Amino acid sequence: MTVVESKLAEMGYTLPTPPEPIGNYLSACRSGKIMWMAGVGSRRADGSRISGKLGADLTVDEGYEAARWCALNLLARMKMELGDLDRVTRILKVVGMVNSSPDFEEQAKVVDGASDLFVELFGEAGRHSRSAPGMAVLPRNTAVIVDCVIEIAED
Repeated sequence: MTVVESKLAEMGYTLPTPPEPIGNYLSACRSGKIMWMAGVGSRRADGSRISGKLGADLTVDEGYEAARWCALNLLARMKMELGDLDRVTRILKVVGMVNSSPDFEEQAKVVDGASDLFVELFGEAGRHSRSAPGMAVLPRNTAVIVDCVIEIAED
């Protein structure tokens, strides 16, 4: 078991099955040491989805959990692409899109669910730049979608 996966296990998590793309795109695209990870929704390990609008159907805490599941799904995709999460040397950028009611203003607190997990797992290398916009609607009424850009160790 890798260092990152050991930390996940200590936190009580196991990686879910990596989600399949729901359109005509790649799960990941690499150029040199940089890999862009396609966005993933808030899907739990059992396949159920966290759906609804923050501020109407879901609380900030529920949104935080949804963003955390997005990060876990991204990690599952990273492992699928790289074979070993210890090859991730840096989380560079995170974009968390939050399905928001018109008056909801706590998108940053929601996306902290993903950001906090990356920092807990990778330490300073998990700190990243970030955007957390509110969206009028997301595919399948998903609560949160997160994508990221990572740096990886050379092959």
